[in-house]
Amino acid sequence: MTPRRIGLGAALLALIAALCLLVPRLEMGLERPAVPAAQPRLPAPATPPASQPVSVRIPDGNAEEPSRLADGLNSPTGDVHSDLRLVNEIFVAYRAATHSGNPVGENAEISAALMGRNRLGFAFIPKDCPAINSKGELCDRWGTPYFFHQISGEQMEIRSAGPDHELWTADDQILTP
Repeated sequence: MTPRRIGLGAALLALIAALCLLVPRLEMGLERPAVPAAQPRLPAPATPPASQPVSVRIPDGNAEEPSRLADGLNSPTGDVHSDLRLVNEIFVAYRAATHSGNPVGENAEISAALMGRNRLGFAFIPKDCPAINSKGELCDRWGTPYFFHQISGEQMEIRSAGPDHELWTADDQILTP
């Protein structure tokens, strides 16, 4: 082999090794790739004092207090479909504010991220929200924890077990955006 081919091979191996170290860190949310120069990076909002509500600009251009998004969850004037749409809107606001895709994990971990355990400290659902059970899980109108299936970083399937409280039965209600 020529010295040039050896140099190219070594450079390729170094690149592969760097990617192998970087990809798991990206999946865990420890590092984010740099934004290309053509896309200006928006400054991250400062975390406000706990006594002040946080305003988040969601994609439709309306400013909402994140904790206000959850006000209609399990409302007697709503239904399971409106609840699923509200939960989806909360995920949309989360992704727009954090620029990091969907929160990951089981219901309690996802709910914790939505209640403020995220890199920005934004609470999209108040900790005292009636839709949160004693285990910290976001629940449907029948008191059963939602099942969240992350289809991609930008798409979260939301499943309510329905009135029978059992997942994977005929009365389940599902929203797949």
